[in-house]
Amino acid sequence: RDLPAADRRLHRPPALATSPPLASRAPLHGRAREQVLIFGDEASIPDTSRPLVVRVHDECNGSDVFGSDICTCRPYLLHGIEECVRAAQAGGAGVIVYNRKEGRALGEVTKFMVYNARKRQAGGDSAQNYFKRTRQIAGVEDMRFQELMPDPLLWLGVRKIDRFISMSDMKYDAVVGAGIEIVTRVDIPEELIPADAKVEIDAKMYAGYYAGDKQVKSWEELNQTVGRKAADDEAAAAAAAAKAAARAAIAGGKNGGREKGLHLSFDHEHDPADAPCLPCEE
Repeated sequence: RDLPAADRRLHRPPALATSPPLASRAPLHGRAREQVLIFGDEASIPDTSRPLVVRVHDECNGSDVFGSDICTCRPYLLHGIEECVRAAQAGGAGVIVYNRKEGRALGEVTKFMVYNARKRQAGGDSAQNYFKRTRQIAGVEDMRFQELMPDPLLWLGVRKIDRFISMSDMKYDAVVGAGIEIVTRVDIPEELIPADAKVEIDAKMYAGYYAGDKQVKSWEELNQTVGRKAADDEAAAAAAAAKAAARAAIAGGKNGGREKGLHLSFDHEHDPADAPCLPCEE
């Protein structure tokens, strides 16, 4: 916070330009590896008498952008944003630190190789083999260097976090080790965990992640937490592609749109020239 004003430049993405309570900051040192979203009054951040919510989120393109349900990244990020908004509405602030550490800093390609190995292993994806597959592909479980992770928080003057939206023991240890007090740790609500992401959550809680009120399974019980197999995903994708092709054929008016049986993919049969059909119009 002692940097010259020119080095603490405020960036407002176009989509957020009309929303003054939400600002985006990035320390200007070469290529920015983190982005900071601030909700509410920035001046309240160093004030320990006012509520502060923080989530330190590591980039996950597959989930954050494309909605993959193999992990909890997207729903946990959205939950963190909701908590930040509540803090801002209560007169404090919320901070989201978005780090460019795709796939535990192993990179996106490596992460997808791990996903592929997990889905195609004998018996399918299981919590018991969650970290094992990462070690086999990458040689390590995690490449993130958490000791420097709190730097953006220190730069903002954070001294106390009332609600820390993270289950990670490594992030918690790094933040506390940097001299920042954490009052309450907030785990992801059970209803926000996708079914296929149970593998990740159960494995991480067994490994030491903060569990809140969730039950931590034994090593033997971890083998009972399984995700979808690759064959299940491939079958679902093929079915979706076939349905899309059928809809395209209908929209294109195959054979003049008058061939009976053309609409069997909707579990009905009729001549489109007879009368409007709601399923076909949809």
